[in-house]
Amino acid sequence: MSVPQEISMDLPVIDLDVYLNNPVDSPEVKAECEKAAKALITYGALVLHDSRVAEKDNETFLDLLEDYFAQPEENLRQDERPELSWQIGVTLENTEKPKCAVDEPCLNVIQRLAPEERPLDISGHHPDPKCRFFWRMAEQPPYETKFPGLNSENVVPQAPHIKERWNPAMEQWGTSMKSAVEGLTEMTAVGLGLPAGTFKEEGKYGPHLLAPTASDLEKYGQKDTILAGFHTDLNFLTIHGRSRYPGLHIWARNTGKRIAVKIPPGNYLLVQAGKQLEHITGGLIKAGFHEVVVNERTVEVIKKRKEQFPDRPLIRISSTFFWHLNSDHDLAPIPKLAEEAKRLRAEQFNLGRDEGEEKTYPPMKVGELVQEELKHIALMA
Repeated sequence: MSVPQEISMDLPVIDLDVYLNNPVDSPEVKAECEKAAKALITYGALVLHDSRVAEKDNETFLDLLEDYFAQPEENLRQDERPELSWQIGVTLENTEKPKCAVDEPCLNVIQRLAPEERPLDISGHHPDPKCRFFWRMAEQPPYETKFPGLNSENVVPQAPHIKERWNPAMEQWGTSMKSAVEGLTEMTAVGLGLPAGTFKEEGKYGPHLLAPTASDLEKYGQKDTILAGFHTDLNFLTIHGRSRYPGLHIWARNTGKRIAVKIPPGNYLLVQAGKQLEHITGGLIKAGFHEVVVNERTVEVIKKRKEQFPDRPLIRISSTFFWHLNSDHDLAPIPKLAEEAKRLRAEQFNLGRDEGEEKTYPPMKVGELVQEELKHIALMA
């Protein structure tokens, strides 16, 4: 049996500028697109460079969200919409549960990891101590959707010091990340041998969400605290700007090494594959497992922030955007990608990488997949 090749601990960096500034049939574009597809297949994640992205917009966004989540709980509760499965507005801490705590296939993934590479223990199935805000960045479908709860109107916070800054900051940063991730959907399609617009067109009316999460590090700043338990994302691609506090770990190809994510300063973003991309590729690209925890580096940054910015809230904000396919889109594996997935699975097995029981990807609406996942994480009855 062949010895498995070591996977680099550094995520590949994909340059969106190459794609945007050269003819789509040029050798440079072809090579960069293939690199993007390979990165998602191998790691379920990559670092994306986009010179249009401004770090100051991310800083403005992080300042706003720190101020928002520093409000009293009674103010935040006004923005809750549990009747819409918390798919808009705020979700308070200890609401969402990590699916992997009780999901058998997920537990099997953890079991196959070397003990030193496993995530922090989530077997107690405690809810995550994180808060979240969902802000829709989507075009209203020109048809009547079967999933109105996933396509609801935005909630705008009402506190004066928040409200006046809210729309400009959310729209500016959300638009930057949406443009970047849509460029990557085109690059990924080209790299997989598909027409450039394949995924982008199917996501035109997707319920995309600017989705910052917030963790109160005054309460939850102790080392080895789980802020977001081991899980995958239910959307198509997730894109992140830099957080002020480290703590995000990802796993390469679900059964590999735990990688502490580092996003370079400047116009760089982290992208992760989600369940919708896994489904449409028949498992060729797998939704990437990840966790957010308080690690040694988090503790170091907490100490520095307290010294340098004593008047700022000590809240970890993730600068996150969830890009979705249309809720009403018929989701089924693309046949040639499903065949390639089978070939890769066999190759992985021959290299000594057991990926567990083979998954099936039955045809369904995208919205049905989302609703199933929401039930698993205690956000939908």
